[in-house]
Amino acid sequence: MTKKKRTKKYQPQTTTRKSANAPLPKAGLKQKLMIGILIFAMLLFVFGSLFKSFSAKKTTANNTNTTTNTIERAEPQFRKDGVLSILPQSPDVEKKQLDIEIVKTPEAIQQGMMYRKSMDKNKGMLFLMEKEEPQVFWMKNTHIPLDIIYIGTNKKIVSIQPNAIPYSEAQLPSRIPAKYVLEVNADYCRENGIQVGDSVDF
Repeated sequence: MTKKKRTKKYQPQTTTRKSANAPLPKAGLKQKLMIGILIFAMLLFVFGSLFKSFSAKKTTANNTNTTTNTIERAEPQFRKDGVLSILPQSPDVEKKQLDIEIVKTPEAIQQGMMYRKSMDKNKGMLFLMEKEEPQVFWMKNTHIPLDIIYIGTNKKIVSIQPNAIPYSEAQLPSRIPAKYVLEVNADYCRENGIQVGDSVDF
């Protein structure tokens, strides 16, 4: 006689696994929303700080460049080195006198009237060139219009380039050998009757 086996009845589980698509509890949704807001705020703070730092560096660099340019391009001040007289050929024209700044080194001659924004009507710049030969000037980086007066070794005016245009890189030749060059404000020669053949003394 065999013993009858006791069988365990299957009891169905009362709990069921939630579907992946089932809605989250309200408490969990709020928690995730708060975490997302915190992460967004942190990213905004980090990127905002980086942007401010970059802007500050850019502003500092621009200010440095502006300061450097201001220093490099500071307007030269007029320096009185002597007095020059213009002696007209015509007895009807009065002698004129100018306070002059004298330049004679290659560097000073190269710069000339560059970066000057104004010059009084009774002033001028006298260039002492190395030797008498045909001279050529231009108006690069020169802010004000000028009359350019070319003068020979004998101190007689040999040619005049009137009303030279500011910033122009067009060549303004003497056409005749000159040892000295006098730059004055534009229209000075016309207004004062200065002509080729007049003499200067300095």
